[in-house]
Amino acid sequence: MLYASIFWSIIFGGIGMGYLVYARQQRDPFALLSGIGLCIYPYFVDSTLFILLVGAALMALPFWFKV
Repeated sequence: MLYASIFWSIIFGGIGMGYLVYARQQRDPFALLSGIGLCIYPYFVDSTLFILLVGAALMALPFWFKV
C-alpha cells in the first residue's frame, strides 16, 4: 500500500504541474488553485483511497467552474 500511495502522489503532482503551466498561459484561476492543490495535498494525506478521491476532485475543479 505504501508504494501505491507514493505512485499516486507522483502522478497527481505531475498533473498538478501541468495545470500550473496551463493556468499561467491561460490566466485561469481555478486551474491555478487546482494545480497548487494537486502538488501539495499528497504531503498531508496518507491513505491511497483519499489520495485518489481528493486528486480526482481537484482535477475536476477547472471543469466545474469555467471562467
